[in-house]
Amino acid sequence: MEKPKPVTRAAKGIAVLALLALVLVPFLVIVSTSLASNEEVVANGGWVLWPTDPSLRAYRNILSGGIVTHALGVSVGITVVGTFLSLACTAFLAYALSRPGVFGGKPVLLLVLFTFLFPPGMIPAFLLVKGLGLENMYAAVVAPVLINVFNLIVLRGFFQGIPEELYEAARLDGAGDWATFWRIALPLSKAALAVVGLFYAVSYWNSWFNASIYLESDHWPLSQVLRMYVIGGAQIADTGLSEAGMVSAPQTTQMAVLVIATVPILIVYPFLQKYFTKGVLTGAIKS
Repeated sequence: MEKPKPVTRAAKGIAVLALLALVLVPFLVIVSTSLASNEEVVANGGWVLWPTDPSLRAYRNILSGGIVTHALGVSVGITVVGTFLSLACTAFLAYALSRPGVFGGKPVLLLVLFTFLFPPGMIPAFLLVKGLGLENMYAAVVAPVLINVFNLIVLRGFFQGIPEELYEAARLDGAGDWATFWRIALPLSKAALAVVGLFYAVSYWNSWFNASIYLESDHWPLSQVLRMYVIGGAQIADTGLSEAGMVSAPQTTQMAVLVIATVPILIVYPFLQKYFTKGVLTGAIKS
């Protein structure tokens, strides 16, 4: 291929810088506003690009053992446990559906795809959770979304792409289905597992709708508390989420909660980025 012309390279560089600015400038404004004083925020019309006297006062206030600290612990627990259970169940089912000759494999696959094309909706899901007695339990925000069909198809395609000779060699060595899955399929599927795990983790971390339906206020995760701070414009006091427990939240506090809810995923993603493109493309093409 011919070397790009200087004009082309310059245009690409300008486009990359513009995209970086569109992403980094809003995030910088959010972080700067969370570090600024209330007076400086008011003087600058609600937003600060670079605080003159940065302070962690807003972070100390919301992480001093109140509702945000509790919600952060709830979100971490739901994300860790939910991601582990979802990844395990998805991997088990995807491997079973990827193997030829599995009893009932095709009907189960068609049933799974049917739920992908025709989701049940909110009311049947709510009635199911209520019928199982999971209301106000953390299982209510994990069990209904335990397996995502898209993630299942990605992992199934990846397992199908593993050379059949490896499976046959394992069987000749006396390995059963579990040993083949554990020693052959999983080690070769780290890229796909990392991508699917990231998808699940982001979904659980950002999920607020199911929590608002199934959980009472003292069990809310950080995403729902963030919604009350930022969208509702309310600050939740230690008395709970009653009318008496809500007061006007300063802009610095709202932005501090937003940073706390955003940073964990930003920290995790760079460690999985090298697997991201490979896992998605390979699983999607081979499915």
